[in-house]
Amino acid sequence: MSDSIAFPADGLIISAATTGSWPTKAQNPNVPVTPEEIAACAVECGQAGAAIVHIHVRDDEQRVTCDPVRYGRVRDRVEAAGSDVIINMSTGGGAGTTTDEDRMAPVALRPEVASFDCGSVNFGERVFINSPQFLDELARRMEANGVLPEIECFEPGHVWNALRLIDDGKLKPPYWFQFVLGVRGGSPPTVKQLQHMIEMLPAGAHWSVCGIGRAQLPLGLAAMAMGGHVRTGLEDNIWYRKGELATNPQLVARLVRLAGELGRPVATPAQARTLLGLAQRPQA
Repeated sequence: MSDSIAFPADGLIISAATTGSWPTKAQNPNVPVTPEEIAACAVECGQAGAAIVHIHVRDDEQRVTCDPVRYGRVRDRVEAAGSDVIINMSTGGGAGTTTDEDRMAPVALRPEVASFDCGSVNFGERVFINSPQFLDELARRMEANGVLPEIECFEPGHVWNALRLIDDGKLKPPYWFQFVLGVRGGSPPTVKQLQHMIEMLPAGAHWSVCGIGRAQLPLGLAAMAMGGHVRTGLEDNIWYRKGELATNPQLVARLVRLAGELGRPVATPAQARTLLGLAQRPQA
């Protein structure tokens, strides 16, 4: 009998969260903030092995914005470069700094994927409010526009919220969950907590994990070993190792290398689309 671990036949989906709402160029000059920089970084991350790129956009003062024009500029530039990486647009809006209506605006662009923060949570010094009414309307708009919700869960109660929405028919399969662990106010970034949240998932759900700060790499490795998927990028962690600032493609490339050591093939964007039930893009 073989002692090797039996991984899922589907490839490992790597998501790259390149910008986020809060990291600045003063903290790490490699954080992309203009539409041109964000698009170029998305293409580079796709070339490095990411199947999905999670996009936030900034205004001219480098502050978080939900402006759909800027989101559209990023997507247009990625597609013009010939990249088929999956664009995942954020509806987070900077954890309490924008209105619910502004946050939902990018959904009208019909991105393949958009974030769906599935509950309220203390977020550092802020409160990130995602009311039941907001989630109901966001789910309705995503379905109407053919957008796959990335169901982001910062603690187990958010998984329970998702189960209620599923029972009510407001979230429909395939289910794509992203566990965000290590936010101050959310769940701690531990494998025990990850396992607990996995055990709450509905049958057939796909899941990925995002560890904040120094938890990014250890939780990513745990997810790979446990048969899940993984997110990396400067949104969640600006360091490659202690004392060395990272770039987004560098973080993606490290996961690709480690996945190879584990014997897990990395999913292409086309393979990720198949797994997540997304329409395939025509070949250039």
